[in-house]
Amino acid sequence: MGLSLCSVAVLRGLVLKLLLFRIAVFTTCFASNAHAVQPFCHDDESSALLQFKESFVIAHAASRSEGAYPKVLQWNSETRNCCSWDGVECDQQTGNVIGLDLTSSCLFGPINSNSTLFILHHIRRLSLADNNFNYSQIPAAIAQLSGLTYLNLSGSYFYGQVPFEISNLHMLTYLDLSNNYDPYTSEKFLQLKNPSLKTLVLNFTRLEVLYFSYINISSEVPSLLSNFTSLRGLSLENCELHGDFPTKLLHLPNLQVLFVESNKNLSGHIPEFHERSPLVELRLSNTGFSGRLPSSIDKLESLKLLDIGRCNFSGAIPYSLGKLANLTKLGLKENNFIGHIPSSFHNLTQLEILILDHNKITGSIPSWLGNLTKIEGLELSFNKLEGPIPQSLSKLMNLKYLYLTGNHLSGFLEFDMFLNMKSLTHLQLNWNNLSLVFEKTNINATRSKFKLLGLSLCNLIEFPIFLGYQNELEWLNLAGNKLYGQIPKRMLNTSVDTLMVLYIGGNFLTGFNQESTVLPWVNLRIFDVQYNMLQGPLPIPPPSIQLFDVSNNKLNGEVSHLFCNMSSLYHFSLSNNNLSGMVPHCLGNSSTSLSALSLGNNSFHGVIPQICGNSGSASSLRLIDLSHNKFQGQLPRSWSNCMMLEVIVVSNNQLVDTFPSWLGSLPELKLLALHRNGFYGVIERPKMDVVLFAQLHVIDLSSNNFTGVFPSHYIASWNAMKSIESNGLKYMRAKWNASLSTAYYFSDSEIYKMTVTSKGVDTSYQGIPDIFTFVDLSDNKFEGDISDLFGKLKALRSLNLSNNMLTGRIPSSLGNLTYLESLDLSRNKLSGQIPQQLTQLGFVEVFNVSHNNLVGLIPQGNQFNSFDASSFEGNPGLCGDQLLKKCSTSSSSPSPFPTAEEDDGDSESLVKLVWGFVLAGYISGLVVGVALADIMINRGALNGWLRSYLTKMGKRN
Repeated sequence: MGLSLCSVAVLRGLVLKLLLFRIAVFTTCFASNAHAVQPFCHDDESSALLQFKESFVIAHAASRSEGAYPKVLQWNSETRNCCSWDGVECDQQTGNVIGLDLTSSCLFGPINSNSTLFILHHIRRLSLADNNFNYSQIPAAIAQLSGLTYLNLSGSYFYGQVPFEISNLHMLTYLDLSNNYDPYTSEKFLQLKNPSLKTLVLNFTRLEVLYFSYINISSEVPSLLSNFTSLRGLSLENCELHGDFPTKLLHLPNLQVLFVESNKNLSGHIPEFHERSPLVELRLSNTGFSGRLPSSIDKLESLKLLDIGRCNFSGAIPYSLGKLANLTKLGLKENNFIGHIPSSFHNLTQLEILILDHNKITGSIPSWLGNLTKIEGLELSFNKLEGPIPQSLSKLMNLKYLYLTGNHLSGFLEFDMFLNMKSLTHLQLNWNNLSLVFEKTNINATRSKFKLLGLSLCNLIEFPIFLGYQNELEWLNLAGNKLYGQIPKRMLNTSVDTLMVLYIGGNFLTGFNQESTVLPWVNLRIFDVQYNMLQGPLPIPPPSIQLFDVSNNKLNGEVSHLFCNMSSLYHFSLSNNNLSGMVPHCLGNSSTSLSALSLGNNSFHGVIPQICGNSGSASSLRLIDLSHNKFQGQLPRSWSNCMMLEVIVVSNNQLVDTFPSWLGSLPELKLLALHRNGFYGVIERPKMDVVLFAQLHVIDLSSNNFTGVFPSHYIASWNAMKSIESNGLKYMRAKWNASLSTAYYFSDSEIYKMTVTSKGVDTSYQGIPDIFTFVDLSDNKFEGDISDLFGKLKALRSLNLSNNMLTGRIPSSLGNLTYLESLDLSRNKLSGQIPQQLTQLGFVEVFNVSHNNLVGLIPQGNQFNSFDASSFEGNPGLCGDQLLKKCSTSSSSPSPFPTAEEDDGDSESLVKLVWGFVLAGYISGLVVGVALADIMINRGALNGWLRSYLTKMGKRN
């Protein structure tokens, strides 16, 4: 999940306030002298400032602050006294320029060490924040301004290594180089490697404020900062910090602001506090901080903001936290907190933001929350809260955001309580067990102006009337209710200019109450109506659409060419409908943005569009599912340009082609399903000895016309199937870069879904774990032996080689596949005995070797005792309890000697060799026999069957 709207708003507000605070600190210095008699500045300094001005272009886009304006426009040679110029401060006695504040002055252009700025040797305070210096390096000549006590270069597009020369500014008390990064991609422009952070600050013994956020520092936090007793503010947000955070920093006597959030590899804990602390703002979110919150946290009496979200804190929320009466913002989201919301929180009367979502908090929503009248944002989603929503929340007239999604809340809820809350614009009640009750009159419906409204799984049976009065909605979720019939006109007229996200899937809707197929919402980006009963032609979204999912409905007709104009479309799902015709070939033009294309289970025909074309390097396509249609011809060779492709499913079509070995070079391909088509011919070994399909987890070539021997080279290349490592249950998913995913609280990816066919039965997987590996080569005409290399695919969960023309023995190496759940080798021409090693397959639930030429005793033990006769039938030479057929003495145990068919011409010598080892083993003990055997095996004197035999004999003894 991304950040909620409330969290984003809080973050933006904090950043803005912090910027304004920094500007205010600096401008106050100038304001104190505003009414004094202006001294006359020196000509050389006046000239230097004018030349500095002329080195830039004035561009309003160069500054992002709303109050930005070009201060330097007032500067001119006619006004000789530069001390009267906007942003310039002079010494009252000497007339020297001692301060220059060009914050948010719309300056654009490079700056270097030749700049006349560095002639101003008397300058003490310098701010160039919020301009655009066009990726210049911070000039090394800044060291010439040796008297600087205040330096602010934040947010001005400086680039490269922070110069070592800054460390020579020994007089600095305030240093801000933060926020030189791309706000859209979060690319950091500055780095601090040589000098390192430790080296740079070593001489800053007077430092009071250090803001280095969004600089690539990639180091530990220097413990020497704990000696900076004058330090009041430290900001190291998103700096790639790692290691343990020096706890002593939190005990600095003057520290008021500490920001180290968004450093995921930075660990630490919050210590006990033995004395009162001046801390006002503490932000540790999205780091590796862990442990319990100390009960002595109430020593932070001045604390106004505490954000420790997305960490690893655990235990109960301490009661003492409720004693911090000055708290205005409290963020504890995405930790492991347990227990109830402390009753002491009723003392937090100054609280404006309370974020507790994604924890394990239990109990009910306290009614006293209604007394926190200053609260603007309340997020309690994804906990274990139960019971009703208290009516007392309706007293929160300043509340803008209320998120209660994903709890166990229940009971009837009178929705009018929210319509009376004049400030409420964002409301999330999804995924509870609530039953909403609406007043028929809707007197207050016109007063409420929701922007975000989540009523998923709220037992709605009709569209609420009040929605017809909403004209500012941006995000609406009505999925998973009991809505039926046509979508009413009042709904179609809702927020036509503002609605961007609409979820109404999982209902019983049959259509749209309008004649046009064009959707009315002109700025719609997310349209999800899956799992309804929608009929008629495919609705047409506006060009702004990003996610379009109408899967699992009853839509018919063809795909309009208008979809080719959807240049921002990244998720396009039409699967499981009654659509037909040819897929527009121009749809391939969208492949640079498209991440998931799912057209399965319709009646599309014709050739497959040439997706990725010549723009494959820019393609974002990760999933293609065209299964269960009537596509003809070949797979488009242009797919080899789709370098991000992870899933290709074209099963159950009418394709006629050879094996697409050219897909093997796709570096991310994890799933390839060609089931039930007309693929044919011998699969040739690659001409070059290269690794192909290295990331493959699932390959399904079943029910085609492949012939010959399946090349062992491919099996050897399936590296992803050889690993059994897992970092918890994760699912294969297509990811995309969607701007709405963070702001509108929905996933930025789609879990892969597919249908696997085994023995004629389709099994639908709604999610495929990333540890799942599956190989199905069944129902073809493959020949030859089963490769021993299958035994190296230790992550394999399912192997189906049935209904081919395979010969030879079942490899004992298959016993290494200890995670195997299904093994089907039926309907081939396999011979010999079932290897005893297969009893090691402790997870196998499906086992089938029927209709072969197998002989001997069916192995006993472990899972084999649970398989019935159908797993072994059609093998006249097999015997055992499962077939109710007793074995004769001669067939009850395997012979250590080769049969006549197996004799390679050296049988006699091998027999003597075998008995030599056996006797050595019995006379001298197991160790000697095995040692001798190992020597000879390593010299290549024994076949694989002998190694197996000696191992087996060793186990028996």
